[in-house]
Amino acid sequence: MGAFWFVELGILTLFLQAFNPGSSEESKCLPGFNSEMYIFKVERNHLQSGRRLGKVVFDDCTSRTSFLFHSEDSRFKVDGDGTLKLKRGVTLHNGHKEFYVSTQSKGKKITVPVRVLHEARHGHHHHHEMTTQPQPGSSLSLPVLNFPKSSGGLKRRKRDWVIPPINFPENGRGPFPKHMVQIRSNNDKEVKILYSITGPGADQPPVGLFTVDKNSGFLYVTQPLDREKKDKYILLAHAVAVGAGKAEAPMDIIVKVIDMNDNKPVFTQDPFTGTVPEASKPGDEVMQVTATDADEEGSANSDVRYTILSQEPQLPSPNMFVINPVTGMIRVNAAGLDRENILKYTLEIQAADLEGNGLTSFGKAIITVTDSNDNAPQFVTPSYTVSVPENKVDALVVKMPVTDGDDPHSSAWATTFKIVDGDPQGLFNVSTGPSKMEGIITTAKPLDFEKNNKYTLLVTVANEVPFAVPLPTSTATVIVNVEDVNEAPVFSPVEKMIKKPEDLPVDSDLVLYTATDPDTARNQKVTYKIRNDLAGWLSINKDTGLIKVKSPMDRESTFVQDNKYSVVVLGTDNDEIPATGTGTLIIELEDVNDNPPTIDERMIKVCNKESSPQLLSITDKDGAGFAAPYTVQLQGSSLSNWTARMNDTKTGIILTLKTMLDSGDYTVVLRVSDNQGLHQESTIQASVCDCKGADVQCIDKAVAGFGLSSILGILGAILLLLLLSLLLLMFLRKRGGEKKEPLLQEDDVRDNIYYYDEEGGGEDDQDFDLSVLHRGLDNRPDVFRNDIAPTMARPEYRPRPANPADIGNFIDDNLKAADNDPTAPPYDSLLVFDYEGGGSEAGSLSSLNSSSSGDDQDYDLLQQWGPRFKKLSDMYGGGED
Repeated sequence: MGAFWFVELGILTLFLQAFNPGSSEESKCLPGFNSEMYIFKVERNHLQSGRRLGKVVFDDCTSRTSFLFHSEDSRFKVDGDGTLKLKRGVTLHNGHKEFYVSTQSKGKKITVPVRVLHEARHGHHHHHEMTTQPQPGSSLSLPVLNFPKSSGGLKRRKRDWVIPPINFPENGRGPFPKHMVQIRSNNDKEVKILYSITGPGADQPPVGLFTVDKNSGFLYVTQPLDREKKDKYILLAHAVAVGAGKAEAPMDIIVKVIDMNDNKPVFTQDPFTGTVPEASKPGDEVMQVTATDADEEGSANSDVRYTILSQEPQLPSPNMFVINPVTGMIRVNAAGLDRENILKYTLEIQAADLEGNGLTSFGKAIITVTDSNDNAPQFVTPSYTVSVPENKVDALVVKMPVTDGDDPHSSAWATTFKIVDGDPQGLFNVSTGPSKMEGIITTAKPLDFEKNNKYTLLVTVANEVPFAVPLPTSTATVIVNVEDVNEAPVFSPVEKMIKKPEDLPVDSDLVLYTATDPDTARNQKVTYKIRNDLAGWLSINKDTGLIKVKSPMDRESTFVQDNKYSVVVLGTDNDEIPATGTGTLIIELEDVNDNPPTIDERMIKVCNKESSPQLLSITDKDGAGFAAPYTVQLQGSSLSNWTARMNDTKTGIILTLKTMLDSGDYTVVLRVSDNQGLHQESTIQASVCDCKGADVQCIDKAVAGFGLSSILGILGAILLLLLLSLLLLMFLRKRGGEKKEPLLQEDDVRDNIYYYDEEGGGEDDQDFDLSVLHRGLDNRPDVFRNDIAPTMARPEYRPRPANPADIGNFIDDNLKAADNDPTAPPYDSLLVFDYEGGGSEAGSLSSLNSSSSGDDQDYDLLQQWGPRFKKLSDMYGGGED
């Protein structure tokens, strides 16, 4: 097999603990492998079983040479002397394979990494050898570093020379300086060699940490090393021959600081806080604690293990929680967490390095138990019996309070409700009240006593979140009794439509429109009445609901919209508190030819010379089937002076004056007929003016004859009026010259209150029967009932037009109708305003004479009544003056 494989030991670094020659008792040997990593190079990827790869060296500070080694990879085997072999074939898929080899020493596990590396051979490799030689004057030996051998004199060493590091422990106790290694030149036997070092720790900061004896080449450390500050130093060793210059090429010296367990673990926080639901099961994760160690990462010095030392309180079990010693994850260890009893746990945690056997630190973990939905809500009362009136929506049925042992105002405490039985039609609704601890049932639809007067509802309660553990559901039974109320009769259908001709005779049957009383158990009677019969056309039998025509209907009435006339029918039962239902009757009126066409224009003006035709508009209130095309005929004397014909569309009349007439007003009578022959004569007032063509200008003759003689007559009348006024003024001044006391004296203030409304009704009129003052005919005295309105046919009044342009014709037509209406007041000129009674103790006023007979009266007595009556006495008794 040697013909196919070439095995080469990579790097074997020999570590020997340096001792102080004078103080061997203070030195301490540390068990370990002689290299921090073993690299074995092979030239093929596939390795066969039984192949020897190399050897690992372990020193336990005794004379033992055989140890019990363990390989992490079961395909590799390590013999007692450290020989590494293959138990079965291995393929290096990535060109290398790493695993660990370990052994036990003094109760501790010591490991070293091993790497098998595939590398093709490209020639011979030179390996630096480290040998030990006795130190002069000492029974101990120090490691010796020889400068690489050079061939053919002082030449630069090859690039493939590898200088192994010097492993030196940190925190050395001294005394210092302390020997580390000896540097030797291969030429020290031929020439005198002087040694020196340069680099960080020598002539660079920290300066003086390492020194070398220039004659012997002993390398010293002057103070304890600290791996946590700097874990590696690279020095450059120089060997110079005295008198001959450079003896060796500079050599790299790597000092690697060996980690010592001088740092204890530190928790990343203290205390740690976490939460755990009270319904957690054993094995559920709670929280994780972590600690860091400043010692070398990946070594046993920084390998931290965790332990729970104590739990407070120790209820319901002292081991409610357990911790993973490697990860620090805390888990639930036992069931029985109950937030309502124990809200918080405090755990004391220990962190120890060296896999739990080294330095220790302590911390706390505080675990708060959070609420879980482990308490089902319960109804305070398991059953309810309530009464609800029928026909009400959103009526309150019942409020059902509940209790819950979970954390108040949490989702595990808030409740929801559901009706699970007794309401297949969805007549009820259940909701949660504002307090979250109350179920409220209301009616979602109207209840009907006649259909069902009792409901039994089954209601359940739950929380907003599911139960954490299986729990029984609380239920409540609600018995709802429906109260009977008097319901209004119901028309069927609520809106009834019929079609009838508008000329249906009075007292004709229209339709039977009835309502039924939902309260069948009460056996009530329904009576009917019409409301909103704006035109007053209908009547209804109050007992049967039969609707008849009370007065003629008219499709063309303003009360009809889109040929439809609507009334509201009331149906009222005979309960103590009657209830009334409504129905709407819509009558679609069929048109009949009951309106003759009429001419819109009533007055026209034309010239008597070359008169222009006049276009007259025609209106027919009937529908299209009884309107155009129209025909027209002149009547009477109009035939001799006028011509009338229809326009091309047969919807308008073209009226033309064919004879030259004197200016004045003329009457033109036209008979207009619709397409069914229904006609009506219309009278047009035509003003014929003395003009020509279409420019109609009419001048009033009276105004035209108003000449100079008329103006002179008016002026004379004005002068005569002024003269009479002047004579009257002179007469008054003459009368004023007589010194008579005035009728009213300014200084007479005896009577300053005047009453003008104390007329009375005579001595017998003291009952003040105001009903006789009514101006209607019924309250008139018999003596005045000679003005009773005659019974004659009432003329038809024209309704108010929709077009504002027709308002003038509307006023004229209705004014004429009112003048011919015998029923319109006043009936004659006799108007009675009051009645003062039938008799009086006073004499008749007819005995009083006028001023023409005043000579027989004695007016002198009036002078005794004061200045005012003295003036009256002078006026009537003053003789001729």
